[in-house]
Amino acid sequence: MAARGSGNGNPLGKQTQNPLLLSIHDDMLAGLGQLSDYFGFSKVIGQLFGALLMSDSPLCLDDLVERLDISKANVSINMRALENLGMVHQVWVKGSSPRRKYYAAETDFWQVASNILKSRELRDVGRALDVMDVNIRRVKQDSDSMTVEDRALAEVYIDRMRRLREVFEFAQMMIQVILSQVDEALDEERDSSAALPSEAD
Repeated sequence: MAARGSGNGNPLGKQTQNPLLLSIHDDMLAGLGQLSDYFGFSKVIGQLFGALLMSDSPLCLDDLVERLDISKANVSINMRALENLGMVHQVWVKGSSPRRKYYAAETDFWQVASNILKSRELRDVGRALDVMDVNIRRVKQDSDSMTVEDRALAEVYIDRMRRLREVFEFAQMMIQVILSQVDEALDEERDSSAALPSEAD
């Protein structure tokens, strides 16, 4: 999705006219859009996060509409999703209208990874495990009333679901291990920040 810019072909508005920086900006938005799509989110979510990430100042919805050349409704819906994921947050901009919301990207990337894994990946794996557990029980409960042929097929179902369940259990364990590592990294970052001398010192 091409960024429209400010009517002069510049997706960064007045930030820069440097062709290298403009190219990098576009590449980052395209790459994050593809990555977002790969993980099951909309491309727009990745592009919006990229636009905020590659901006040195907060942006409002109108800025994002202009940069991505998409509708304001599309921007608004996907910005709410980004807020729910903890990937962006509202910021106050001095002198701005109280009715205009400005946003900045979350730059603590460990926190972003943790938010995504906790809010969606771990939840979805848990749901898949629940579905398999329920269906294994259903097949077992009704197998006695089945014909010989159906009972044989039911055994195949149970075997396949159990084996698939093992894979999902492994995925759940791996996500939990990753989350544990992410939490450790976040704790280290907080400890490092707390150890830094304040300006008053």
